[in-house]
Amino acid sequence: MATKSWHSLSEYQALRALMESGTTSNAAIRLGLSQSAISRSIASLEARTGRILFEREGGRLRPTNEALQMNRRLDPLFEALDRIDGPPEVAQETLRIIAPPTYAHRFLVHHIATFLKTNPHFYVSLDVATSEDVIRGVLERRFDLGVSGVELTRNGVKLIPYRKSTAVCVMAPDHHLAGHDIIQPEDLDGEALVALTHRHARRAQLEKVLHASRATPRIVAEASTSFAAVDLAKEGLGLTVVNPFPIVQYRSDDLVFRPFASQIEYRSYFVTSDDRPPAGVTRAFMRHLRLHTARDPFSQKA
Repeated sequence: MATKSWHSLSEYQALRALMESGTTSNAAIRLGLSQSAISRSIASLEARTGRILFEREGGRLRPTNEALQMNRRLDPLFEALDRIDGPPEVAQETLRIIAPPTYAHRFLVHHIATFLKTNPHFYVSLDVATSEDVIRGVLERRFDLGVSGVELTRNGVKLIPYRKSTAVCVMAPDHHLAGHDIIQPEDLDGEALVALTHRHARRAQLEKVLHASRATPRIVAEASTSFAAVDLAKEGLGLTVVNPFPIVQYRSDDLVFRPFASQIEYRSYFVTSDDRPPAGVTRAFMRHLRLHTARDPFSQKA
């Protein structure tokens, strides 16, 4: 039997109402129609599609597998109708950010908050990961923007300079070196030092500087992030040598930061995809961060 190709919204509504209520009387009440109108719609739908959609069982109409499949295919249609009838949606551009802990905790959290307060139509998702995962996440397009202090280059990823800084010594205010204006490498000889783990390239740089000055500090602890190293120094374990940015932005009140006389330099980068231009929300956040990053004595715009 040839089937018609046109569609009838009233027939689809009758199908869904009958499947949800189980009887033609309840379906009729649901749609504000008569029972005969529901029966005619179902009969017409069955004739048009050439399928048996309901079987009577114990006074109720049981949907067949064909009815269940048709109903599932109708879900997008009725979801679209709900959106049309519902309140207007406010489009939100989403920005997916990934950054290591030193940048994500407190520093980026603060700037994301101020950004969203002035741009409520945007939506931000923040993920905290290692610097390697920052590069990988942007490369795989799982994130729109990364922030990192490690120069890891990959094909398909672009590093945009954000800040530059030189090494500092960080210590508790009562540390006996806190009164120095500048910390020399030889000042660290015999001092308790909280070091970054060996997976950091900066660890090897620091050891080279200390070796050249014949300084041998006592390594009392290691940390995988500058964030953790600074907090260990705050507990009085010793001092640490780190990139001051962005830690000085939120730790300068309870710790002492002093320039470390060395050639150790740092760069902070925005990480974006190299094969597609940043979206408007990405550019807006980068601009917001550049404009609202507070000045400090140890870092400057790159």
